[in-house]
Amino acid sequence: MAYETNVKVRFCETDALGHISNISYFIYLEEARTDFFVEIGFGADLEDWKVIMASAKCDFVRQGYYNQKLKVVSEVQKIGRSSFTIVHRIEDAENGELIATGEASAVYYDFKAQKSEKIPDHLRSVLEKHLVKEAVVNDQ
Repeated sequence: MAYETNVKVRFCETDALGHISNISYFIYLEEARTDFFVEIGFGADLEDWKVIMASAKCDFVRQGYYNQKLKVVSEVQKIGRSSFTIVHRIEDAENGELIATGEASAVYYDFKAQKSEKIPDHLRSVLEKHLVKEAVVNDQ
């Protein structure tokens, strides 16, 4: 099951060429991940935050522009013992045109012990509800 986040491109997120700055795409992906975590009941409780990012990537497919309405579609692609991968599609919210794709790997982490931990069963079961067999990472 996919999760969707809507974003409207602000002027400060564009560059001198008039299109979305490459850095802004990572902000949209982070916003989508954060919204997803809150939605599944794994909100941003900083006192007991247990997730650390291991990697993040973004492939730019088409240009996006100021004031454009975007939809970020997020799905869990893979769940490991202590990590999981979320894939994202950034689309034009009005016509569905693909703008970019992204992927982020996160690790369930004990910050005090400074090591990864097994994903707890309750979180694993929620992630599995959003797991797709063949998530689109790049359909250029």
